[in-house]
Amino acid sequence: MWRGVFPAVTTKFTESGELDLAEMERCFGLQADAGVDGIIVCGSLGENMTLEPEEKLEILKVARSAAGSKPVLMTICESSTKRGAAAAKAAARAGASGFMVLPGVPYKSAPEETLTHVQTIAAAGGLPIMVYNNPVAYGVDVTIPMFEELAKNDLVVAMKESTDDIRRVTDVFNTFGERFDVFTGVDNLALESLLMGAHGWVAGLVVAFPKETVAIYRLVQAGRLDEARAIYRWFRPLLDLDVSTFLVQNIKLAEVYAIRSNDRVRAPRLPLSGEPRQRVVGVIEKALANRPELPKF
Repeated sequence: MWRGVFPAVTTKFTESGELDLAEMERCFGLQADAGVDGIIVCGSLGENMTLEPEEKLEILKVARSAAGSKPVLMTICESSTKRGAAAAKAAARAGASGFMVLPGVPYKSAPEETLTHVQTIAAAGGLPIMVYNNPVAYGVDVTIPMFEELAKNDLVVAMKESTDDIRRVTDVFNTFGERFDVFTGVDNLALESLLMGAHGWVAGLVVAFPKETVAIYRLVQAGRLDEARAIYRWFRPLLDLDVSTFLVQNIKLAEVYAIRSNDRVRAPRLPLSGEPRQRVVGVIEKALANRPELPKF
């Protein structure tokens, strides 16, 4: 159902801290123009937990307009299953194509609790689901046996594999074949995951470098691996910025330099300053100075 590059887009704010819908329309449009295959809104990179329910629906509307006929997934990241179900119902009514569902963070739920949470949201929303599995960040591992249970639910169609263990991709295919659409969710393991058969890439740095991200994916699909590796090796220092407590600030700073956006965030986050900012700027500027020429398809 879902294949290719799906940006986990950032949420843009005005100087007064409100949603900057015009800037999001511009930024989402850059993703569509680069040839991404879908858009995911209000994820971890989209500062989900700082957004009000009605704001999430406004962002969804902008993304739907930018994406055209391509799927737009709403992230469901709620600390209670009741709120998660309500959010799914609202997003379904507002035109979401499906959902990316997290466990009920920050609570570290037991397997049965996690399964109940996902299944309840699936039933409430009635749309296809990608399960976001990131035990490194959220402390809950949706294991292979748990996915065996979820495989019985036709609405659970995909997984965002972010265990930080490249072996898990092969484990999934050995267990389930093509039952799930498998997306890599760790930017600096993306090429490795795609080479092991992952169907897609839920990407972060794509918001600043959409053409390079799409090129890597398309080159892998075309079997042009030497060309994909060359771009990926250039990209790796940037992709490492995704694997950080400060991934939101890092990636928004990359947007400042690469697409002339801004790095405004919502408190308690603050934009990077001092030495951490200079370090990240150094990575970005070096990459921009050596930006590769992309092949034609």
